[in-house]
Amino acid sequence: MNCTEVKPGQCFTWGGELYQCIDIMLNKTAMAKMKVKIKVKQPKSGVVKELSLIGGDQVYETHIDKRPMQYLYDGGGTAVFMDTETYDQIEIPTDRLEWETKFLVPNLDVNITIYEGEVLGVILPDKVDLELVECEAAVKGNTATAALKNAVAETGLQVKVPLFIEQGEKITVSTIDGKYAGRA
Repeated sequence: MNCTEVKPGQCFTWGGELYQCIDIMLNKTAMAKMKVKIKVKQPKSGVVKELSLIGGDQVYETHIDKRPMQYLYDGGGTAVFMDTETYDQIEIPTDRLEWETKFLVPNLDVNITIYEGEVLGVILPDKVDLELVECEAAVKGNTATAALKNAVAETGLQVKVPLFIEQGEKITVSTIDGKYAGRA
């Protein structure tokens, strides 16, 4: 397909590399070919960069499979997931899942992205329920504004919570920015 037809969120290959479009900007001036700037992310490495193409350049549309799986446990350097339909298990090195491991609790349903048999990564749900294992004590009289205190979740995630939240409670956390979203 022509590079001008790429849409945000769409995956394509160009120059033998796999990319996912984040944003596209078309610039057409008189007497010159259209310039196409595509802000892309490489799903394999997570690198974000900008490609500069010319209006006639061809890219190849690709399809990335999303498979529903369930997180089972931390296998000591790997995260173990089970396919919910076939019960096959796969292991993904935890160094490729630095952000995601802060939200992975046993039996959590996620989507695994796969391209040509290679596992690219994990798509988390928007919000996850986590139990607090450590929580600072609330300071009386510190309520002039929306006061927050530090807490640590069962996965090691450090999060700011309101003063009324106690240790041992379950809270809902956004997986996009890692912030407190409410009680579970």
